[in-house]
Amino acid sequence: MVLNTLFMELMHEHQQDPYPTVSERRDMLKQLKIMLKTQGTVLAAAINSDYSHRSQTESLFLEIAPSIKAIDYCLSHLNAWTKSRKKQVSWHFWPASAYVLPQPLGVVGIMVPWNYPVFLSIVPLAYALAAGNRVMVKMSELSSELSQTLQKLLSSLPTVKKFVKIIDGDAEVGKAFSSLPFGHLLFTGSTQVGKAVMAAASQNLTPVTLELGGKSPAILSEGMNPAYLPRLFMGKLFNAGQTCIAPDYLLVPSRLEQAVETGFAEFISQHYPDLMTNDNYTGIISPSHKQRLYHLLEDARQKGARVVQYGEESEHSQKMPVYLIFNANSTMKVMNEEIFGPILPIMTYEKMADAIYFINALPNPLALYYFGDNKDELKRLQYGTLSGALTVNDTLMHVAIDDLPFGGVGQSGFGQYHGQEGFDRFSQLKPVFKKKRITTAAWLYPPYGRLVHWYLRYVAGINSGRNNE
Repeated sequence: MVLNTLFMELMHEHQQDPYPTVSERRDMLKQLKIMLKTQGTVLAAAINSDYSHRSQTESLFLEIAPSIKAIDYCLSHLNAWTKSRKKQVSWHFWPASAYVLPQPLGVVGIMVPWNYPVFLSIVPLAYALAAGNRVMVKMSELSSELSQTLQKLLSSLPTVKKFVKIIDGDAEVGKAFSSLPFGHLLFTGSTQVGKAVMAAASQNLTPVTLELGGKSPAILSEGMNPAYLPRLFMGKLFNAGQTCIAPDYLLVPSRLEQAVETGFAEFISQHYPDLMTNDNYTGIISPSHKQRLYHLLEDARQKGARVVQYGEESEHSQKMPVYLIFNANSTMKVMNEEIFGPILPIMTYEKMADAIYFINALPNPLALYYFGDNKDELKRLQYGTLSGALTVNDTLMHVAIDDLPFGGVGQSGFGQYHGQEGFDRFSQLKPVFKKKRITTAAWLYPPYGRLVHWYLRYVAGINSGRNNE
């Protein structure tokens, strides 16, 4: 099989050169950076082709630019990350030293979704290469044009092409890919597929990082500054809501419900005039995804929701109007599955304790957003909820902070990357203990004498049953 052949080729390269030099790793990162800077519009055009319409500005701003920024971050920290990390040695083991050696894992796998195919391939790839690994990248079948373009561009990079292989294909290819004996496997996608990936990887005891999704809530505080609302709306409309950390539903005090509706209408009018023909508004990835979203809307209507529509529907476009769903409740499908589109359900709450209770009754989200300046409420949210991340008075931006680890918890995934955590995620942090030629540890050998019993009693605090005179 082609996948096995590619894997074995990379594994052979790793065995021949298991520890690429820092200079070689730096060279690969620089090659990636130059490719992004010179071919960014080419990559954006390929994404646009896969989407039918993807805002070029969004592709450059949300994918190309942050990928370059992440590579720069890796370059600036690479020397420090690759150095051995000195550890303390207790006096009982003197004279000796100990340290942790970051070591490449070998061949790692990265499984990339269709929604941000450059950012979610290049950023983990940068960390994996920084850690000295060979990498196989499995692109989504919905990103075929981007996959071919990326494959062509990477094959032109003299060092990178020896370390990286790009693969595309359907679910069967994905299943075979996740069954390879990688040193580590990173999957970004849905919880359902993530479970299947983990099951396949477990056959080889391959460690996995799962970056999943779920329903990321946004909460408006009673005393929230209305100037914060555009940040919420923009987080929902970037990429037409097809973002794993997009606000998936909104919890608002009853008295702010009308302010949200009015504010949203003003925001659309100001920032997305003529929504359906606006070049800055992205289309839905495929007809089947669009149809699923309409089914969610119809189910909500049938169960008593008031649906407010912004923009006109068109059968000839993959773009979709934006919808607010008022009177949302837990019986609706839109409140029981990740939306991944330009639909925002809104539920009201009376007390912050009620909002926290509702959030905690659902699976742990990938992100949680709080809009307000109430320090007590923020403290209760910070310590009283469990989520992959908490962002205050904004949305999405935490993923762009290179020094912050990114990842989920529970049903939204596990394992983190970005920052040093990204480098460490793709490394074996090997403990190394070095004993000096001279040793003072002979007293540890049997037959056990008075020193051992003295140690047990006076250092470890354990009564060995023997008096030490």
